[in-house]
Amino acid sequence: MESKLEGFILKVNNLMINGSNNLENKKSNRVSTDFGNYFKDYLNKVNEYEAQSQDLEKKAAVDELDNIHQVMIAAQKSEVALGFMIEVKNKVLDAYKEIMRLQV
Repeated sequence: MESKLEGFILKVNNLMINGSNNLENKKSNRVSTDFGNYFKDYLNKVNEYEAQSQDLEKKAAVDELDNIHQVMIAAQKSEVALGFMIEVKNKVLDAYKEIMRLQV
């Protein structure tokens, strides 16, 4: 999945860069690279939340945890982070589709 995501981000970056003049080109490249890095970092963070949640669920299943609240908090944290990431992905795809519809 990550290679498809990287390919999509590169396409968006190229589209942003090719559609602007040289002065804006440097700024767009920096901003789009920052967004790509931010998105990748957040994707990794969501993965960490999911792994932590699954680990706590396993510990709770074998009765290694005294506090079930930790499991519920980790599960909610993971769910909210994943939901946010999905919404950001949807907005990026909508923006990409809108850019593709522009006539030059």
